[in-house]
Amino acid sequence: MTVSLLDVATYLPGEPIDADYYARFADSDDLRDNLMFRAPRHRHHVAPDETAVDMIERAAAGLVERHGQDTIAGADVLITHTQLPDMPFHGGGGATAHRLGMKPSWVIDLHNGGCAAFVFGMQLARQLLSSGAGRTALIAVAQNAAGQIFDQPTVRCKAQAAVPGDGAAVGLVAVSDRSPILDVQTRTYGEYAGDMTIAVDPPRKWWQPGTGEGCIGFTESKITKVLARGNRQVPEVSYAVCDRIGIRPADLDLFVSNQPNRVFLRNWREALELPPERHVDTFDECGNLFAAGIPVNLDRAISDGRLGDGDVVLMAAFAHAGDFAGAAAVRWGGR
Repeated sequence: MTVSLLDVATYLPGEPIDADYYARFADSDDLRDNLMFRAPRHRHHVAPDETAVDMIERAAAGLVERHGQDTIAGADVLITHTQLPDMPFHGGGGATAHRLGMKPSWVIDLHNGGCAAFVFGMQLARQLLSSGAGRTALIAVAQNAAGQIFDQPTVRCKAQAAVPGDGAAVGLVAVSDRSPILDVQTRTYGEYAGDMTIAVDPPRKWWQPGTGEGCIGFTESKITKVLARGNRQVPEVSYAVCDRIGIRPADLDLFVSNQPNRVFLRNWREALELPPERHVDTFDECGNLFAAGIPVNLDRAISDGRLGDGDVVLMAAFAHAGDFAGAAAVRWGGR
């Protein structure tokens, strides 16, 4: 049974925020000159009263317009991932299903997928649909930490704050041969799962009350390890998929990845021997979009005519401090 990624629709909140916004808050930071934190020209921030479910609903509007409300509401499977859940005790799957008018048989929230969550969602949707769980699935991802975590008064002055941006996306997957998912590879590197931490001064658990505002606990040593892992893992899963579908990475029509920074984008492109015009990114417009990066860039490539009927697009990403990575190939059949 062939399962396809039929379409993707995206949403970027608010007007673009330029680099000067962070420059005026910049403070002394030992990591200020690190390659990991060279800021994009622009990024978007979620509004103060905008929830992750709001963002997903706004992203889904494009699918509703092109495929009809009944197609979206009638999906059998809903897979969601939210960078910063609106409620810490549960994900946004139930609220998202209700907002989109869905009564799906399967509602699954992914937390371990991180920046590779859209690829992970494709793998899961493909497995479920091909095993008879239904005919259609939605993959909904929301990155909403930039305007909330990274814009806190004592965090926005740090080098790390200027890189993330917010956005959301919804993908439509169905039993169809229109745009077949050719292969998916995911890998878990559990030994690195504890390397992404929250730093708070004075120290406390994330849920305990206190005066310090939390951010990601970066150090020079951690950054060196993350760079090494990311540089290795994304090419590894990409080559694994290409090998199984019989295409050299250099012959791919388009490569779409997550976009933590310009260094990774360059290194991945060079590892796959691809020219810049075949690796799409929106880093200078949107910053690091975490899980939303792949679908936002895919949507941009489709809208700009960079992905034609019959083209093979490879999507790949790694997550967190390198505890998860995934790649997926699709032969695009057009909207």
